[in-house]
Amino acid sequence: MARATTTTVALCFLLSYVFSVLTVDPHRPTLAVSPPPPTASSSVVIDDIIRVLADTTAARIRTDAEATARASTDFGTNVTVDAARCPAAVFYPSCAADIAALLRASSASASPFPISARGRATPPGPGHGPGGVVIDMASLAGRHSSAASRLAVSVGGSYIDAGGEQLWVDVLHAALAHGLTPRGQAFRHGPQISNVLELDVVTGTGEVVTCSKHKDADLFDAVLGGLGQFGIITRARIPLAPAPARARWVRLLYTGAADLTTDQERLIDERGGGALAGLMDYVEGSVLTDFQGLIGSWRSQPPSSFYSAADAKRIAALAKDAGGVLYCLEGALYYGGAGDRTAADVDKGVEVLVRELRYAPGFAFAQDVSYVQFLDRVSAGEGKLRGEGLWDVPHPWLNLFLPRSRILDFAAGVFHGVLLRRDDGGAGGPVLVYPMNRGKWDGATSAVLPDDEDGVFYTVGILRSAVADGDLRRMEEQNAEVAHFCEAAGIPCTQYLPYYATQAEWAARHFGPRRWDTFLRRKRKYDPMAILSRGQRIFSYPLA
Repeated sequence: MARATTTTVALCFLLSYVFSVLTVDPHRPTLAVSPPPPTASSSVVIDDIIRVLADTTAARIRTDAEATARASTDFGTNVTVDAARCPAAVFYPSCAADIAALLRASSASASPFPISARGRATPPGPGHGPGGVVIDMASLAGRHSSAASRLAVSVGGSYIDAGGEQLWVDVLHAALAHGLTPRGQAFRHGPQISNVLELDVVTGTGEVVTCSKHKDADLFDAVLGGLGQFGIITRARIPLAPAPARARWVRLLYTGAADLTTDQERLIDERGGGALAGLMDYVEGSVLTDFQGLIGSWRSQPPSSFYSAADAKRIAALAKDAGGVLYCLEGALYYGGAGDRTAADVDKGVEVLVRELRYAPGFAFAQDVSYVQFLDRVSAGEGKLRGEGLWDVPHPWLNLFLPRSRILDFAAGVFHGVLLRRDDGGAGGPVLVYPMNRGKWDGATSAVLPDDEDGVFYTVGILRSAVADGDLRRMEEQNAEVAHFCEAAGIPCTQYLPYYATQAEWAARHFGPRRWDTFLRRKRKYDPMAILSRGQRIFSYPLA
């Protein structure tokens, strides 16, 4: 979707897909608060919709080329959608009941038309079905005086009720106004799909359900990480924690993947990590190459440069000696505010890091910033790229879950192989690698993890931007080469989101037999007409 990042996604998409780190982007999209009347259309599908819906609901449909073209574009901007594959209409709901009415209209149709919800998300290519209807979730806030009116903080209950159209930046600031914050780091609290107390969901049959682990738990688990296949989230109740005031932001450089991953695993091991256990509140890793430049570090740009000119020269020399590849362990220690940790405690913590970790000597860097500045670091980098005209370009991203036992094999073949070949376009964006604790993920949800029993697995995000002519083709070919390398090397990996074209591929290559049986059972129960997110090509109508 245009001009969105993983940090500006609406809650309905964030919880349907799988994301794990809380950061924010201050750029609020324009909300479609008052859609114009629909234009005339000869589409049988649209005629059916309007005939079934009440007059007040049908008036919220647009069929003009501007609306349908905008609904066909995602953040990747790397999928060309011709007129035949565009949605037939865009629907602008004012409440969950409008969405339910639309879904019931599809169910009642002789040929149920596909429906997908559009938030501010980044799946590759449009998730809608050709000739279907896209729901503009942002319009849920349109009848209110401000988006904040669909954000309600309970200080006593330590949670926030947020509309499915809300951005994480809005959730954050609403919570901070009460000295609270959403919980962020996946290694400690699990992914954001593990940090939800309650949901309002409109199922594929048009039923509006409030669900939780204690009420309609199967639906609750289905929609979390469910790729939008079982229902549309219109409200989420999210737990909050006391907010810190400051962050000691650290970066440590490594010349090898083995040292980086060993240190990362020690930092996320809250029981057996020794002096490092529980020390850092945020842990991430990235791969740095000597030819990435500005665009290679947009995701972590601080308000001012993290490194001095002299540091930059030393880092370049270190990268050259290391064969063109470095690794960065990036993290933060929070303090102040509602927490007990003080600046003196953080100073001692940094001393422990410097003493215990196996980074390249002399290549430890730190900054002290506000808590909000740290969470806002992505949008600071985005601003730089916008100024250079490097943001609204195709983003052929590749996100993988990998077993811990094969992460070094992956690093050797991909970080030091596939991505190092300059003639293939270089890295062209940040490359993230960090471990997560499997025990912090709820196996009852629809999320698919590496199929082993190891308590730790890795996520790799190759988040590139295609700027020059030919970059998109080269990067997509490179993504395919990464997948082929994993297959040839016998490295099992789970991709979010894969480009599978058939149900059989999804069943065999993404889910596996056990997970697929559960996913299919839930589809038959909550969306038996295969109305939702048909464009992903997981299911078609009629259900097999």
